Order: sequence, then structure tokens, then C-alpha cells
Amino acid sequence: MPDMSASVSLAMTHLVPLAKEVDENKVTPGVLGFIVFAAMALAVWALMKSMNRHMGRVDFKDPADRDGESADSSADSRPRRG
Repeated sequence: MPDMSASVSLAMTHLVPLAKEVDENKVTPGVLGFIVFAAMALAVWALMKSMNRHMGRVDFKDPADRDGESADSSADSRPRRG
């Protein structure tokens, strides 16, 4: 495998003059960081919208309570899955 340090140092010598001032102690996310953050924000928004839609469809009343019977007196008091 060829030595990559020579090509890296050559690339850095060409790129450093393009930057006006390079601060070794400063780290910025740049455009890639913004794109990743925006994608994550859109994903969270879509998940919250989907959760809100699904929670609107949930019926919180127990079927036994609708008929006026308590859950203890019903023959099948196990929760239904569906």
C-alpha cells in the first residue's frame, strides 16, 4: 500500500491557502452538521405527527364499562389484544 502521508500533506498545502485563518482549537459542524440536524428534526416531526394520529384512534374506554358492568363481574376480564 502506498504511503498516504505525502498525498495528504500535498493536499493540505493546497487547501490551507484557501482558508483565511485556520484556528486549531475551533470546531464547527459546517454544512454536513446542519443537514444531519435538519434530517433528524424532520424525522422527529414525522414521528410525532404519526404518534398523534395513532393516539387519536385509541379508544381509552374499557368495553365492560360501556355496558354498565364492572371489570370484576365480567366473565372475561383479561385485556383484549388486537
